[in-house]
Amino acid sequence: MQAIMETLFDIIYLTTVITLGVRMIRNNGGRKQFLLFGIMAVTLGCGDAFHLVPRAVALCTTGLADYTAALGIGKLITSVTMTVFYVILYYVWRLRYQISGKKELTACVYGLSAVRIILCLMPQNAWTSADAPLSWGIYRNIPFALLGLLVIVLFYQTAKQRGDKAFRWLWLTVVLSFAFYIPVVLFADTIPLMGMLMIPKTCAYVWTVVIGYRAMKEEH
Repeated sequence: MQAIMETLFDIIYLTTVITLGVRMIRNNGGRKQFLLFGIMAVTLGCGDAFHLVPRAVALCTTGLADYTAALGIGKLITSVTMTVFYVILYYVWRLRYQISGKKELTACVYGLSAVRIILCLMPQNAWTSADAPLSWGIYRNIPFALLGLLVIVLFYQTAKQRGDKAFRWLWLTVVLSFAFYIPVVLFADTIPLMGMLMIPKTCAYVWTVVIGYRAMKEEH
C-alpha cells in the first residue's frame, strides 16, 4: 500500500510542478520574473525526480535497501538543485520588486549557496552508503537553512511593504517547507515515521509554484 500511495503522490507532484513550470516558461507574456519562476519550478521537479523516481522503483520492486547508491546519488542531485531553486527565487524577488544594487546581499546569497554545494560534494557525506553520517547532514543544511531564512525575510518584508497580495504568502510556504524538512534531517534515521513529514514539505513547494502561476495568470 505504501508503494502505491507514495508513487501516486510523487507522480502527481512531479507532473504538477513541471507542467506549471513549462506553462510559465511558455506563456509568461514577456515578464522575466515569471520566466524565472517557471525555470525554478522545472528545476525543482527535475531535481526531485532524481531521488523520487529511484525511490518509487525501489518501493515497487525489491525494496529501498537494494537501491542505496541510486537513492544517495539522487539525494545529492536534489540537494544541489534545491540550492539553485532558492538562488532563482532570490532573483524572482529582485525582478518582481525592481530591486537594484544590494551587491552585499547578492554576495551573501551566492556565498551561502556555494558553501552548501561544496559541503554536499564532500566525500564525508557518504551519499551511497546505508550509514551516512548525521553530522554531515547537519553541516550541509546549515547554509541551506540560512539561505532559506534570508529568502523568507526578503519576501515577507517586501510583499508587506508593497501590498503585494499575490505573493503575500510566499514567505510562509518557505517557512513550512523548512519546518517539515528539518525534523526529517535530524530524526528520520532514528524515528522512521518522521519521513512522513516530507509529504507536507512537498505540498509547501507545490504551493510556492501555484502562487507564481496564479500571479502570472492574474497579471497577464
